Amino acid sequence: MSETRFTDQHEWVTLDGDNATVGITKYAAEALGDVVFVELPQKGRKVGAGAEAAVVESVKAASEVYSPVGGEVSEANAALEAAPATVNDDPEGSGWFFKLKGVSAGDFAKLMTKDAYAEFVKGL
Repeated sequence: MSETRFTDQHEWVTLDGDNATVGITKYAAEALGDVVFVELPQKGRKVGAGAEAAVVESVKAASEVYSPVGGEVSEANAALEAAPATVNDDPEGSGWFFKLKGVSAGDFAKLMTKDAYAEFVKGL
């Protein structure tokens, strides 16, 4: 069974075993506005928890996407390159950015639960 956790930078991560899927939250997608470009990490790249891993550009701004957990990029969502608006349409589903392997459950456990993230967003 997989669980989703969140960062204070508005990334989400779902962990299944030691494999993770990473994207930005609905809150972040709405704040960015219409996404027009994404730059995704290369397969095989190692990223640390909190490290810049991707870039998302909208009509308003460009923002870094940080990896919530450390691991090795096993896949990038190439569909986003052709259809970056998918990030707006389904940010916590088909708009995922990249997948990691070799993820530490300890890194994952340090992140906010869905309820904690909801409370965090209320305070913004």
